[in-house]
Amino acid sequence: MNGIRYQLKSVWKDKFCLMTFLLPILVAVALQCMGSIDLSSLGELHFGVLQDDLSPQAVAWLERYGPVTVYETDEAWAGAIHEPSTNVIGVKGDGAGLQTTISGDELEIFQQAAATLPNLYEQRAAAQQVPVLMRERPDLLESLQGIFVPAVLIVAMFLGCTFNAMNIIAEKEDGVAFVNQVLPMSTGQYVAQKVTVGFLFGSLSAVVTAAICFPWRNIWLMLALILLASFVAALLGLFIGKGAADMMVGVVYVKLVMLLFLAVPLVCALAGVDGPMAVLCNLVPSQPAFAGIVALSAGDTGAALQDIGILALHGVGWFALYALLATRWKGKAKG
Repeated sequence: MNGIRYQLKSVWKDKFCLMTFLLPILVAVALQCMGSIDLSSLGELHFGVLQDDLSPQAVAWLERYGPVTVYETDEAWAGAIHEPSTNVIGVKGDGAGLQTTISGDELEIFQQAAATLPNLYEQRAAAQQVPVLMRERPDLLESLQGIFVPAVLIVAMFLGCTFNAMNIIAEKEDGVAFVNQVLPMSTGQYVAQKVTVGFLFGSLSAVVTAAICFPWRNIWLMLALILLASFVAALLGLFIGKGAADMMVGVVYVKLVMLLFLAVPLVCALAGVDGPMAVLCNLVPSQPAFAGIVALSAGDTGAALQDIGILALHGVGWFALYALLATRWKGKAKG
């Protein structure tokens, strides 16, 4: 118990750990705020025309599809089109039709609009006879939040790995690790002392993040996912701390593992990985955690229970592996 108190005191001195603890919570708050912001204007068409070049009827027709900006000179008109931060489509008169100009660095949707606009203008009379059905504009963030929120929770759960790794490396640099090797402390006591603090802070950060981002349903399944994932992350921090020679190497290892933790589930979600490859991806602990969170958000408790079982196997396996290796390390140190 005294060892755990010592570890807790060291948390308040570690600004890196505190920043890691607060970062997922701040990102969760930002995601909730962004959900109420209308970003539909980002997909609007913007047109640039020259003064006195198009008829008022043509300008009015363009304004049905997006804002129209009138430029007095060719230089100002061309500058607006080629400005990298904008997607302005230049429009000039071409006899009875229109001619469009773009810089070529626009998004594909704007390039397609520029290519279609002259034909659409020529057929405007026929298009007026076609009935128009107005649909609600989709929320641009709705589909992305299904990926962002689980990714933020993975970062929160990863806190235990970061803290444990940095704590063990600091003890090695301060010489405390040599004292631990000769203390009358069993392997289980050492693992419990090291894992407890990282596990508690990782779980707390993830619970607060989940409370902000998720509705209060299936709370016990979500809590089980968080606790198991935080426990596995805390165990992995022990391996990083033991394998890193100094603090700089430890930071590199932490970043690599963090990148792996985020990349595997994101690639699986975006690419729709299934079959044997999906089973292989479950060897990375963040994949069942991510999949379980997504399943719970969709109301699929069966899939979430399966992912909880996979995480439980990860916890048992990583704990057994570290206990075995730690016993050998301690035996070599005493020998």
